Order: sequence, then structure tokens, then C-alpha cells
Amino acid sequence: MALIILGRDGVINHESDDFIKSPAEWEPIEGSLEAIARLNHAGYRVAVITNQSGIAKGVLDAETLSRIHSKMRRMLAQVGGKIEAILFCPHGPDDECDCRKPQDGSYAELSHRLRVNLEGVPAVGNSKKDIKAARSVGAKPILVRTGRGTKTEMAGLADDIAVYDNLAAVATALLEPSL
Repeated sequence: MALIILGRDGVINHESDDFIKSPAEWEPIEGSLEAIARLNHAGYRVAVITNQSGIAKGVLDAETLSRIHSKMRRMLAQVGGKIEAILFCPHGPDDECDCRKPQDGSYAELSHRLRVNLEGVPAVGNSKKDIKAARSVGAKPILVRTGRGTKTEMAGLADDIAVYDNLAAVATALLEPSL
């Protein structure tokens, strides 16, 4: 069974400069949940790795984050999809942890938990942090233009980074490569 790693904010759901602080604020990007379901139905295991520094900054707590993720899982189940694992970094940018992207600690934890090598595994994100973390474990970084992705693309990328408009386009490319 194949694996795909997704960022959360700006990949699956709309991003906010003020953080997603409640389940009510979590809203999926059009087509993202259906894309995950399509990937699931094609045999992909889906994992999410997300930085959640709002916890370190005190704008939400782990219980609220859990409720946000429960909403995401419920909405995904309604379209026939599921996420196998969600790993999050609760630390701030200055905490010097190894789980916050662009560090690769969360990727290493995912590899250990699922007992899989991440070499060549598609890792979809919308920032240079996502790309760097994926590269450091040998995963294949993919950029989406949603969230901060267009700004990331405009800042310049290596030629080997695939870029798609959104998660639905990534799913189509992975599942229907002849298109």
C-alpha cells in the first residue's frame, strides 16, 4: 500500500495568519477532502504532518486541536476518506525542537510509527519548510499553490519540485499519470 504525506493548513484546509483556533474556523479547501478519499480508494495511506505553533503561543490547546482534527476526520469520512495518522509539532519557531518543519523529526516519527521507509514517498506542502523536511528524509516534495504555495513558488524552487494548483490536482496526477 502506498503512502502520501500531507501538510494541513493551506493544503487540506484554508490557512489563517491568526491560526485555526477552533473547529468552527477549520474549513476545507474545495476538493481537498474528495482528493484524499480518491487517494484512499486507490490504495494510498494518508498521513498529515503539521506545525501547530499556536499551542506554544497559547492561542489554542491540545484538546482544541484534537477537536479540530476530529472535525476534519468526520468531514473526510462523509466523503469516504480517512487519515491514518496526524503528527503535529506544538512548539514555536524558536524552541529548537526537531519535530517542527523544516526539521525532519515528525517525518522520522511517522516512518517509525508506520514502519515504512519514506524514500520517494510523495509529501505535499505549500512552503519551503515542507519541501526541506521532505527532502531531508528522501521523500518526494510536491508543492500546491493553495495557502502560501503561490508565494512559495514565486520565491523560486528547484527544477525537480512538482507544482500543482491544489490537492485535487495532485491526486489526479498520481492516480491518472497519463493525463
